[in-house]
Amino acid sequence: MAELRAQWHTTLNQLPEDQWQALLRAGAAEGGEPPPFYSWRWLHHLEASGSIAPREGWQPCHLALWRGEVLVAVAPLYLKGHSYGEFVFDQAFAQLAGQLGLRYYPKLVGMSPVSPVQGYRFLVASDEDTARLTALLLEQIDVFCQRNGILSCNFLYVDPAWQPLAEAAGCERWINQQSQWTNPGHADFEAYLASFNANQRRNIRRERRAVAQAGLTVTPLAGEAIPPPLLGRMHHFYAQHCARWGPWGSKYLSEAFFEAAALELREHLVLFSAHRGDPGDPLAMSLCVRGGDSLWGRYWGSDVDLDNLHFEVCYYAPIEWAIAQGIRRFDPGAGGSHKRRRGFLAEPRVSLHRWSDPGFAAILREWLPGANRQMLAEIEAVNAELPFSATYDPPHVQLQHHDVAPGPG
Repeated sequence: MAELRAQWHTTLNQLPEDQWQALLRAGAAEGGEPPPFYSWRWLHHLEASGSIAPREGWQPCHLALWRGEVLVAVAPLYLKGHSYGEFVFDQAFAQLAGQLGLRYYPKLVGMSPVSPVQGYRFLVASDEDTARLTALLLEQIDVFCQRNGILSCNFLYVDPAWQPLAEAAGCERWINQQSQWTNPGHADFEAYLASFNANQRRNIRRERRAVAQAGLTVTPLAGEAIPPPLLGRMHHFYAQHCARWGPWGSKYLSEAFFEAAALELREHLVLFSAHRGDPGDPLAMSLCVRGGDSLWGRYWGSDVDLDNLHFEVCYYAPIEWAIAQGIRRFDPGAGGSHKRRRGFLAEPRVSLHRWSDPGFAAILREWLPGANRQMLAEIEAVNAELPFSATYDPPHVQLQHHDVAPGPG
């Protein structure tokens, strides 16, 4: 058997799509479908559209293991000059590095850029030893960081099945939280409403009624039913919404990415068009992404200022559609305490980290166990306050307290 060869790649075009996709499918749960955000085409169009590029602070830096001309494993990575677009907020790490006289940026990041979607892992061929190649890739990453003066490597929103392999190879766990709605078996939207207490049921009905009374109808358009020009309209809404927040608007995706999505990614997209006549002439719209039995809410925008429209277009209409389509999980995206009152539970999300400076690493290793315990306690407290009916048993959130090592003292 030919020896493995490690190589760094500065663009996804240097890696064959068919082999990448074979590795991606090899690591999917049995009978499952990997999130579209880690597919070759999704990541390629982020790069090709200029959305993820060195001038934006994202340098593709993918590490591959080859056996001859065959791609055996790959770690999708980006060299980053900032912490924007990650939604795992490590600015305190950067501040600590400054206090120690260390340079925090650039750093290595493994994730699907600007997509806080659980599922990151190293992609490994099905006939290979995943634990061994995970350790080998991490060794190569450590050498790269040492040679180039890179302080940290960070894997965000990791796949829970891959997480133990990376931790066994020396990565440190940091727990954060994210919202997710899981359908416990609701047959329709009325069953979803019945899970709430009486006061919250009235609130949701009132919010939906306000949108209808304003003369707006929300129509879902999925896959090939999406007219390609409507993705250009979606970019308008996305850019306009980001502009409302000024320099904090987080506008990461170019119009070219939406044009590519209209042509090559449409099978995974669902638009929720709020309109007064033709769904192709929306006054507001949200964009969701579908993969297997999961739905992810990503972007929205509106040309009208109407109370509760955001809740309808981004939460209620997608949940109603998801129930009808047999979708089990709906991840509405990062942030937003208002999601909780719509039945989205807080769930732990793990990022994994390794650092090349021993002193810096020692400080964070001492801090992390206590921070993780505090986050798990916060998740429990948040979920205990959700406005569910006393007779409703929400889906169980596995917090894994036993996996958090006790802190010093």
